Amino acid sequence: MSDMNMIGYVNSMESFGLVDGPGVRFVVFLQGCALRCQFCHNPETWQKGGTEWKAQELTRHLLRYRTYWRDNGGVTFSGGEPLLQLPFVTEVFRQLKKEGIHTCIDTAGQPFRDDPEWLAQFDELMAVTDLTMLDVKEMDEEKHIALTGKSNQNILAMARYLSDHGHDMWIRHVLVPGLTDDEADLRALSDFIAGLKHVRRVEVLPYHTLGLFKWEKLGIAYPLAGVRTPTDEEVKKAEEILRTGDYK
Repeated sequence: MSDMNMIGYVNSMESFGLVDGPGVRFVVFLQGCALRCQFCHNPETWQKGGTEWKAQELTRHLLRYRTYWRDNGGVTFSGGEPLLQLPFVTEVFRQLKKEGIHTCIDTAGQPFRDDPEWLAQFDELMAVTDLTMLDVKEMDEEKHIALTGKSNQNILAMARYLSDHGHDMWIRHVLVPGLTDDEADLRALSDFIAGLKHVRRVEVLPYHTLGLFKWEKLGIAYPLAGVRTPTDEEVKKAEEILRTGDYK
């Protein structure tokens, strides 16, 4: 049932995003995330809080910017973790689809679970979502727990669910030297992706420290202090292993 007075919690917005899905995107960064990724560039989204928006108000706000993307782009909900606010995102996307706007979710997949009630809500969201960008941090479960604080099993299950139910997706992997660049793990990820259907793009995202000042501002010790960014050669090697060229 539609509820345009539903409340969501927004951390920030970007009206002209170029790396958050196809074309020019208006990106809504939602508040809240259960992962504690050591390379997170939005740690301010971890805790509860943010700015309250009604679904109707946010939809109206987004529609003011549609001339930015015209027929080449749309709206992306990121975070934080947008799947923590399933009903709110679904309500906004439902209205955007009535206007013919391309909708995209940028998610780490951690909230995914297979109980019927949650899946019913997830299916409602997917019915009005054109593209899901799924960040796969690490294939090895123990390494994933060390890196993010959580298991990756339900994340991989979400990728399989999207594949089995015909939903287009992009798979993304952040390449961190010494952490997520192990060749065996990358090959395992490549094999996993090859077994999925409807993967439209695979991207290697080079680790960067642009979010370091946020950790410092929040008074949180940065766990990757001193870790360098990957070289162009290392990124290219990872792209070759993940066969990114096969998906473009």
